[in-house]
Amino acid sequence: MEIKIQSIHFDATEQLKAFIEKKVAKLEKSYEDIQKVEVQLKVVKPATALNKEASLTVNVPGNTLFVEKVCDTFEESIDQCVDSLKVQLTKFKEKQRNR
Repeated sequence: MEIKIQSIHFDATEQLKAFIEKKVAKLEKSYEDIQKVEVQLKVVKPATALNKEASLTVNVPGNTLFVEKVCDTFEESIDQCVDSLKVQLTKFKEKQRNR
C-alpha cells in the first residue's frame, strides 16, 4: 500500500506525517487490497476554529473511496477520516463478497 501525503498552504511536521502513516496503515485490517491512499491536509481559514481539513482518497481494485473531515486539529480530522473509511471499506468488502 502506497501512502501519499500532501499538505496545502503549510508544511506538515515529521510527527504529523508519522501519525498519519500509522493511522492509515490500520485501514489494511479492514480491507487487504488497498493500492494507494492519498492524504490531503489543508488549513481552510487560518484565523478561525475548525479550520483543519483532511481528506483521504483510497484506491481499491475497481473503485475509489473518499472522505473529508474538518476539525480543530489535523490529528482529530485524520482520526475521523480513518474511522469513516473503515466503515466504507467494510461495506465495500461485503458487496464484493456478495457477488
